[in-house]
Amino acid sequence: MELSARIYVAGHKGMVGSAIVRRLNNDGYKNIITRTSAQLDLRSQPEVDVFFENERPDYVFLAAAKVGGIIANNTYRANFLYDNLMIEANIIHAAYLHKVKKLLFLGSSCIYPRMAPQPLKEEYLLTGLLEVTNEPYAIAKIAGIKLCEAYYDQYKCNFISAMPTNLYGKGDNYHAQNSHVIPALIRKFHEAKIKGSSEVEIWGTGTPLREFMFVDDLADASVYLMKNYNGKLFVNVGTGIEITIRELAYIIKDIVRFNGTVVFNSTKPDGTPRKLMDSSFIHSLGWKHKTSFEEGIKATYEFFCDEIKS
Repeated sequence: MELSARIYVAGHKGMVGSAIVRRLNNDGYKNIITRTSAQLDLRSQPEVDVFFENERPDYVFLAAAKVGGIIANNTYRANFLYDNLMIEANIIHAAYLHKVKKLLFLGSSCIYPRMAPQPLKEEYLLTGLLEVTNEPYAIAKIAGIKLCEAYYDQYKCNFISAMPTNLYGKGDNYHAQNSHVIPALIRKFHEAKIKGSSEVEIWGTGTPLREFMFVDDLADASVYLMKNYNGKLFVNVGTGIEITIRELAYIIKDIVRFNGTVVFNSTKPDGTPRKLMDSSFIHSLGWKHKTSFEEGIKATYEFFCDEIKS
């Protein structure tokens, strides 16, 4: 990507999109195009087509999506399927019509079958049933991958896809009920520290294994793939490093400086025992994550503290 290129980042207000914008700004790209959802309804094909006609982007990072936790995914199943299908279909088709040089579609590890072997390899896609609770979102993301592959095949478009592992970092959601495990634990330990609580309870045994990646590392991978990968098949993006929920909890406890005890309530569900993506392909391309887990959690806690002050 030449520094003078016009680059459209769809979803620039989200955690992933904002990280990509930060990375592009740091690299010296000057012509970064963004629109809020109030300015441009990505579900509207006519609006998206007019936008592409007027702005003529050379490159597109497709990070826009309707996202939410398990409750939202289960409650608004039609919205999650319809909105995400329309967003990706409109952008990908407009990118084809207006001769975008390259597009990167960003998906989610939830695309894989619920009972797929671990670690999750790219070839496991569509080999089994999906997790029911987020099936509409997963189906939409799978459709996005297949759209990129179809436009690659039929129209020779250089449209690629990347599937990140569990992400955390600046711009995350710290809602008490709807957040993922890292922001939820950061908030829980911070509030316990402020209140002077003697203990923090965590659901489950603490034994499940999870993989996490700092969102700025995904932004780095996204720019790397845009510059270096032109293949049809989608690419897993992860660290290849697992950590137990127990280890995660104690790392966050230390960084937040909570002095009480941690209690694991083994009467509560653990969830999936293990979830790890196989990122050997992107590693073979020459990319690896740069941020250690401790560094990433420290930075994320600082972001959280800044956010609650503002």
